[in-house]
Amino acid sequence: MTGSEKAIFTNMCMIYDGQGNILVEERRKNDWRGIAFPGGHVEPREAFTDSVVREIKEETGLDIKNPVLCGVKQFYTEEGERYVVFLYKTCEFFGELLSSEEGRVFWIKHEELHNYSLAYDFQDLVSVFETDEISEFFCYESDGQYAKRLI
Repeated sequence: MTGSEKAIFTNMCMIYDGQGNILVEERRKNDWRGIAFPGGHVEPREAFTDSVVREIKEETGLDIKNPVLCGVKQFYTEEGERYVVFLYKTCEFFGELLSSEEGRVFWIKHEELHNYSLAYDFQDLVSVFETDEISEFFCYESDGQYAKRLI
């Protein structure tokens, strides 16, 4: 046993302005449709933090600084690959907000998040971004059923 497995690395970033607003993306892709935070894939040989800075620029037009790693989400794909999402947050950004082919990006009041059609499990994921005592969202199969743990 080598202890290695196939994995896919991605990222997501909660950008907030310190005045109660958060940046959300209305995702167009069918694999995880709805409101979520922007992010994307880590390229081969790319640092995780560099990848979130690049993805946020591509999807929102914003340049972010000092993203803080605040948690991780993981699950297994149908092909048996571990899918890992590194979760970052920052309130340091500049630039002009622009939507991309990934989806429309816009600011909302944080307390109004529940009024939107959220991507599947996204509300649970928000708990990881906001709760210091929770750092991991683990999705798995148990007795043939979907299960999840916030750890």
